[in-house]
Amino acid sequence: MASKDLTLSVERRSKTGTTDAHALRRVGKVPAVVYGHGDEPLHVAFELRAFDELLHHGGRTNMISLTIDGKRDTALVRDVQRNPVSRKIEHVDFQRVSANEAVHAMLRVVTKGVPKGVRDFAGVMDVLVHEIDVEGPASEIPDHVEVDVTPLGIHEHVTASAIALPKNFKLLTPGDTVVVSIESSKTARQIEEAAIAGVGEQAEPEVLGQTPEAGE
Repeated sequence: MASKDLTLSVERRSKTGTTDAHALRRVGKVPAVVYGHGDEPLHVAFELRAFDELLHHGGRTNMISLTIDGKRDTALVRDVQRNPVSRKIEHVDFQRVSANEAVHAMLRVVTKGVPKGVRDFAGVMDVLVHEIDVEGPASEIPDHVEVDVTPLGIHEHVTASAIALPKNFKLLTPGDTVVVSIESSKTARQIEEAAIAGVGEQAEPEVLGQTPEAGE
């Protein structure tokens, strides 16, 4: 459950557009927009360093308190756009939310333990889904959900419906979605396939009644 006090001071932007956005980035600020609750989108900017620190303390999923002109507004980070080369943050979308408002959120899937199939049978664990979609109170969104993979053997898996969610949250990802699976390693599969192929091969049958020719 989120319990951090995440506060970000933002300033209104009097101008918008590419030129203004570039000017903000040159002085270490990030352009952003705040939308939701039927209000007009609000164009703002904030210090990149402050936002980076906030992200490292859970701001990617937890509710944030935005300070605007001395007033406070609560919001969730909905989109973070980064430069494809430098990976620096270039723009952020915030959605206004209230503490008890039910919102959609994507939760990271974190595996716990070493699967039996990996430990005892040299299998391979494959995480097929790295995030699941849930709905719950905006103020209680966790950083991630844990999946205990310890009991999983070869050819066994965990579906989204088997993941324990926090109280008051419901799963939106289809329940039969395979999140984690354990399969044989490539080498083990090759050995198994070779063994099956060997069983299928039979010696050339002897033709009964055939008399060897003279000189043989």
